[in-house]
Amino acid sequence: MQFGIFTVGDVTADPATGRVPGEHERIKAMLAIAQKAEEVGLDVFATGEHHNPPFVPSSPTTMLGYIAARTESLILSTSTTLITTNDPVKIAEDFAMLQHVADGRVDLMMGRGNTGPVYPWFGKDIRDGIDLAIENYALLRRLWDEETVTWQGKFRTPLQSFTATPRPLDGVAPFVWHGSIRSPEIAEQAAYYGDGFFHNNIFWPPSHTRQMIELYRQRYAHYGHGTPEQAIVGLGGQVFMRRNSQDAVREFRPYFDNAPVYGHGPSLEEFTSQTPLTVGSPQQVIERTLSFRDYAGDYQRQLFLIDHAGLPLKTVLEQLDLLGEEVVPVLRKEFANLRPAGVPDAPTHRARVSAARETPEEGTQA
Repeated sequence: MQFGIFTVGDVTADPATGRVPGEHERIKAMLAIAQKAEEVGLDVFATGEHHNPPFVPSSPTTMLGYIAARTESLILSTSTTLITTNDPVKIAEDFAMLQHVADGRVDLMMGRGNTGPVYPWFGKDIRDGIDLAIENYALLRRLWDEETVTWQGKFRTPLQSFTATPRPLDGVAPFVWHGSIRSPEIAEQAAYYGDGFFHNNIFWPPSHTRQMIELYRQRYAHYGHGTPEQAIVGLGGQVFMRRNSQDAVREFRPYFDNAPVYGHGPSLEEFTSQTPLTVGSPQQVIERTLSFRDYAGDYQRQLFLIDHAGLPLKTVLEQLDLLGEEVVPVLRKEFANLRPAGVPDAPTHRARVSAARETPEEGTQA
């Protein structure tokens, strides 16, 4: 099982001081956080993609390429790649290039995003969101899986005998997660291709998460990729820790109340009772995270949101120390002890290359 963090890259005032970091400072902080994630023994760093204030990560592959040069084992991912408004040709080439730069330590998460105005900024119509996601991803798969592509669709100009370059590293495309909070069509798409399904799991109650993951698992089996238990599932979550739970609640409350992700809505107590947000001690985070298995089944990747809402870099690095030293080692052991035989490990480039060599005809199927 893989453990890591994801960032939304917001530039938000620190409610404790009123100070707003500049874009340059925030970007540099994200780079420091990624390098610290590897230092403390986490597996994954993932960045969102946004094109509007107060968010800064508009070019994920640029950021991840920099991190690749300064890390050795960290898997570099996106927590959203906008399949609806990005050109699939550019996605195919950008992430194949990143694969080579990072020696295969790359995967990505497709999503439609949650900012309506982004569609017209890139010449698209939000009413076409699901159709764009389906058509663009179908083309992306062909660009990675086929050397020469001739294609015609509804939303972009046709391609005639086109070859995307560079080709995927070792002939195996990056593993793809399809991220969704509320759209069953995206769970269906992930199942159809045999890809991973990532449920962000930060806004909705466990009952909704269970419903989406069960749909994906059932349809994964329907399309012949394996049993429902063999489907590849990832979960998000958000935590804030101090050794004393009361200190965690007291310190985090003003950040929660003003967060662009979920501030100015339900109270902290309401949100922690109704969603997976955990604010407390490392032991409370361990217990809450282990409980995700009760409604998600045995899953392969757990990412935590820890660096948003104006939290200062020093505080975020302290959170990483707690994750790496006290939380993740226990979670690794407990999840491994609970995992039945036959449940697959989290996908890695090396494992997928080995599988492709054993079954060449299926080698490029994610």
